[in-house]
Amino acid sequence: MPNPIADAAEAARPRSGEKYVTPQGFTAIRDGVKAGGGSVVRPTGILRKPSWLRAKAPSGAGFQGVKALVKEHRLSTVCEEAKCPNIGECWNAGTATVMLMGAVCTRACRFCSVDTGNPRGWLDAEEPENAARTVELMKLRYVVLTSVNRDDLPDGGAGHYAACIRAIKERNPSTAVEALTPDFQGVLTDVETVVDSGLEVFAQNIETVRRLTHPVRDPRAGYDQTLRVLEHGKRHNPKVLTKSSLMLGLGETDEEIAQTLDDLRAAGVDIVTLGQYLRPTANHLPIERFVTPAEFDKYREWALARGFLECVSGPLVRSSYRAEQALNRNNAGLNNGSLQTGALAVGK
Repeated sequence: MPNPIADAAEAARPRSGEKYVTPQGFTAIRDGVKAGGGSVVRPTGILRKPSWLRAKAPSGAGFQGVKALVKEHRLSTVCEEAKCPNIGECWNAGTATVMLMGAVCTRACRFCSVDTGNPRGWLDAEEPENAARTVELMKLRYVVLTSVNRDDLPDGGAGHYAACIRAIKERNPSTAVEALTPDFQGVLTDVETVVDSGLEVFAQNIETVRRLTHPVRDPRAGYDQTLRVLEHGKRHNPKVLTKSSLMLGLGETDEEIAQTLDDLRAAGVDIVTLGQYLRPTANHLPIERFVTPAEFDKYREWALARGFLECVSGPLVRSSYRAEQALNRNNAGLNNGSLQTGALAVGK
């Protein structure tokens, strides 16, 4: 049956790459990258998505329940904003990754579909309590928090992030908290604010190899800056586990993957995740290759041989995917060998 209200809302929604005004009154760009903005070199052929990257469409009672909770408490989730392919699996299992400090990022990384803009200092003062209440209602034993970058705030949002963690711990003392944070522009005192807030896992994603850091990441991000943040977090509080993530399929070589694993391990990182880069819109960077399930298994072995406590590695793995299973030492229950590995077809 046609739904005139839903149809009208969809028609009013800005298209990918278009500017719009948020309910808080500042301008943002839908999906983070302007339409046709920047110089993206596209391959002559189009890589067709292989069978092992097919995820089920999100549906089901569990999915709808999490969606209702998130809406009720005015929370953003990276599951929705970053167009995560695992949203159906995770939400039906009753888990979600909460994205703090709004849904608009001050940076414009070329792989990420989170909206970008300048929130001009806006924060939801009720967010710490709303996040804590949501974790309580979902009965989560393990919660992953992430956030947009907030370069418009004096501390990059570190104080607000820490307040959310403390609120969650106060209501849910037995819940483990993993925080996937911004780099706070490399200000190490801001890193300490978050690391000292009571969390169990501190994460900051390196995203790609050194050579591809720019143009993949925003100019304000940096390969060495991420390594310094991770190293300092571990040194400041050795009891906290540290974690990072690497996307594959952007043009990196095996040698560069190995070097990045070496660099992360040298910074004291305990856990690493490896997943396939998937282009969120036509305005984002193209996919250079689809990494096979067998290759993901190979890279996992490389990481374990370097001394990581765990490497969760697979085509649909994202930093927060099955995060609560990371220390089970079984690739978070993934079996890459069961995935189809047929030849890729390339269309013109």
